[in-house]
Parts: sequence; C-alpha cells; structure tokens
Amino acid sequence: MITSKSIQTEVDACFLYKVLADNEKDPEVASIFRQMSEIENGHAISFLTKNNQDISSMPGPSKRARILKTIGSILGYDYVLGVLLDTEKSLSASIINARKKSKTEPSLSDTAHVKILENVIIKSGMPVVNLARFEKRHRSVGGNALRAAVLGGNDGLVSNFSLVMGVAGATGGQKEVMLAGFAGMLAGALSMAMGEWVSVKSSKELYENQMDIEMEELENNPQAEEKELALIYKAKGISGEESERIAREVISDKSHAHQVLVKEELGINSEDLKSSPGEAAMTSFFLFAFGAVIPLIPFFFMTGASAIILSCCLSAMGLMLIGSSITLFTGRNAWFSGFRQVLFGLSAAAVTFLIGKLIGIA
Repeated sequence: MITSKSIQTEVDACFLYKVLADNEKDPEVASIFRQMSEIENGHAISFLTKNNQDISSMPGPSKRARILKTIGSILGYDYVLGVLLDTEKSLSASIINARKKSKTEPSLSDTAHVKILENVIIKSGMPVVNLARFEKRHRSVGGNALRAAVLGGNDGLVSNFSLVMGVAGATGGQKEVMLAGFAGMLAGALSMAMGEWVSVKSSKELYENQMDIEMEELENNPQAEEKELALIYKAKGISGEESERIAREVISDKSHAHQVLVKEELGINSEDLKSSPGEAAMTSFFLFAFGAVIPLIPFFFMTGASAIILSCCLSAMGLMLIGSSITLFTGRNAWFSGFRQVLFGLSAAAVTFLIGKLIGIA
C-alpha cells in the first residue's frame, strides 16, 4: 500500500524537476526536466487513484522541497539535481533490497527513476555532445559541496566539543580549555585540509595518467577504440546502426573522441581535472574550523560551570541545525534527525567530560 510519504516524495520530485526546467538554459535539457516532472506527477496521481483518494487531496510541495529550491537559487540548481538523483538512487536501492529479502523477481521499474533521465535523452535523439554534457552533470553533482559543508562542520563541532568538555572536566572550565580547544581546532582543521589536498591531488594524477594511456590507444589503434565505443552505446540501449554512426562521428574528431572515451571507458570527465587541491584543502580547513569554534565561544568571556553550560547549549543548537540540514539529502524527519544528532553529540561530550573529571580528581 502506498503511504502518504511516498505520495509526498513524488509531489516533491515533480516540483523540483519543474524548478530545474524553469532555470535550465539549454532548451533540450530543460525539456528533459519537464518530462521528468510530468512523469513524477503521473506517479503521484496513480498512487492516489490506487488508494481510492481524490486527486484534489494531493499535497503541495513540502517544506524540504521549498528549502531546496531556495538553496538552488543561492548556490546553483546543480545542487537540487544532485539531491534528487541521490534520493532516487536510495529509493531504488531500498526496492532492490526489499525484493532480495522477499525473494521476488526484480523488475525494470525498480531502477526506472535512476535510469529514466538517460532513457529520455536517448529517446529524444539528443546529439551525443549534449548527452555527454548531461551525463557529466549527472555524475559531478549530488549536492556534494553542500553535503561536505554540513559534514565538515559536524566533524569540527563534535570532535572539538568532546575535547573541550574533556579538558573542562579535568580543569573545572579554566583557561586551559581555550588552549586545548584552539589546539584541537587547528590540529583537526589542518589534518582535514591535508587529507583533502592529498585526496584531490592523487585523484588528478591518477586521472591524468589514465587519460594519457587512452590517448596513446586512440592514436595507435583508432579502429579498435571506435568498436569499443560502439559497444558501449549498444549496451546503453542504442540500436546497432545508430551506435556505430555515433562512434564513427566521435572518432572523426580526435580531441573530442579522447574526451568521450575517457568518460565512457574510464568514467572520467575533463571537468574533474579542474578541481584545485589547494581550494579543496582551504574549504575543508574553514568548514572544520567553523564547527570547532562553536563550543569555544563561551570561554572567550567566562570560565567555570557557566561557560561549560553555555558551551553545551551552543553546541546542542549547532548539532540540531546540522542534524536538520542533513535531512535535505536523506528526506528524513528534520526533528528526529536533529534530536538524534544532539543526543549523539552530547553523549560523546558527556563521556569525555566524565573521563576528564576522573583524571582531574586523580
């Protein structure tokens, strides 16, 4: 039986795909988003009908969907597309897992929401250049930057909050807390920054090496690369003759062929190589530091129990905000997620505070 939550998910998807269509400059991609919006609306109507509910009872977009629209208007609508795709992948995975547990046969509809964008592109006859552009956006977005901001702030807040409470338990909330808190904030932020720099730099070096190998193969044996590309398009559901025509068209331009081959064979986009290790490192540093400074704020102005209590209150507020923000990606209840985050954070801080207290007494 279809729940009200399932219907709300379809309504929100319909709303957000329409938002994407209204703000997409490429008319062909905008058309895809409008078709997706119509499909999701059709699902919602079908669900209502199956449950003997009147279509007039269909709910409007949820608060989460409206917040995502606002985020898109500020940070760019690729974030909205990324969250939608992540949600659909999650739903598809849940359906597949449920079928495995119940030992029922899989259905093409299980992954329809994940694959439908690509299918609409293929059926609409979109040129291969635009197909590559759309697939690049499909993989590159996912709300990753926004998610990184939320999780980076969470890491900084929880880790430094626990450290501050441990030192406060041992010292009674004196000035030692400031020293330990700043040391923890800088150590954590620098560690995050270095880790991000190494990750991005090593990924770029790996991609560049694989791309060089692919260019050598293209120069030495273009016929084999053309056959491989045609097979890839056939596997996507494009007819044999059309696959061969597209592959022949792509291989005729060596520069473009190289971009398409590394994307199709290796899953690499040239846009991925534009990411800056230094920029990624600085972003991680400031996101972690932003979260880590929250539990330290009261100790700028006071000491003792009053500073500890206020630090707990500010940290709880930060955890509540972070927990609620995570629901933009998960679609869970904001209050539940927020209070869960607060519970985990306060529990971790309580443990370190008690340990610090025991050490201080000893």
